[in-house]
Amino acid sequence: MTAARMILAALAAALLADSAAVAAAQIAELPPELWDRPRSAQSVMAQPLIRQAVAALQARSDARLRIVHAARQEPVLQAEELRAWLIALGVEPSRVQLRAETAAAAIRLEIVD
Repeated sequence: MTAARMILAALAAALLADSAAVAAAQIAELPPELWDRPRSAQSVMAQPLIRQAVAALQARSDARLRIVHAARQEPVLQAEELRAWLIALGVEPSRVQLRAETAAAAIRLEIVD
């Protein structure tokens, strides 16, 4: 295999991996353990699902990140805190939406148009 073909193969593999991460980030539930300890910018971005969702958001300029949460007080506060962290980390506020759903069991991230 020539050097050029190896580079193209590596690039194609990287693009497929990025596509898989974007697809996985379309709908993802955050683990409840995230809320068991104090959070920092580092701990928020250390969550693979959050990193994938932010990457998917950045890959699509027309997309929004929806944070779906239960309508109870604690999930509302968690969703608001996560939104604040994302904005502090550079995500445009207009691209992050909160949505209460009575049936939501956990905080869920969705990439929507």
